[in-house]
Amino acid sequence: PRQLHNTHWGLVCPAETPEGQACGLVKNLALMCYVTVGTPCDPIIEFMIQRNMEVLEEYEPLRSPNATKVFVNGVWVGVHRDPAHLVKTVQNLRRSHLISHEVSLIRDIRDREFKIFTDAGRVCRPLFVIDNDPESPNQGNLVLNKEHIRRLEDDQHLKDMDVESRAAHGYFGFQGLIHSGVVEYVDAEEEETVMIVMTP
Repeated sequence: PRQLHNTHWGLVCPAETPEGQACGLVKNLALMCYVTVGTPCDPIIEFMIQRNMEVLEEYEPLRSPNATKVFVNGVWVGVHRDPAHLVKTVQNLRRSHLISHEVSLIRDIRDREFKIFTDAGRVCRPLFVIDNDPESPNQGNLVLNKEHIRRLEDDQHLKDMDVESRAAHGYFGFQGLIHSGVVEYVDAEEEETVMIVMTP
């Protein structure tokens, strides 16, 4: 067993370590974890400008002192007056796979900051999404439903095929869960701003 830093919880395996000289020194990623490869940030900035984000050059602090600062990969790009709506919109884009699943969205309400990371090298872990839409009949339950499970069961007949044949036969797989908004990848920093249920 290894002693892990608190921020590594769920990202680094607490049990897997080599025997011998490297024992306790070599870390192993937890199963299902993923290291981001990086995606372009320009489309997200353009999208937020179209959604009433004021760019930094035009921002007047005296006119809107309570506006939320927007950071992309650590660079302050602008401010927004309705951060709750902006965060929800960008989150829905990620869940519907219009932007990459590896984009990280962190809203710090106390400091009035909204941070977006699209860079490479962040370790993420997959989590099931819970439907929080007040108008949804499924509110408070997992987005995962029997239809998704049925499609995963249908994939078992395609396991002996190559990748192209699988795609032609409508292979769903784990990527299908991500594209359907059933599972989303969350990195260590975003994990601190979301509420995670530990039991079903």
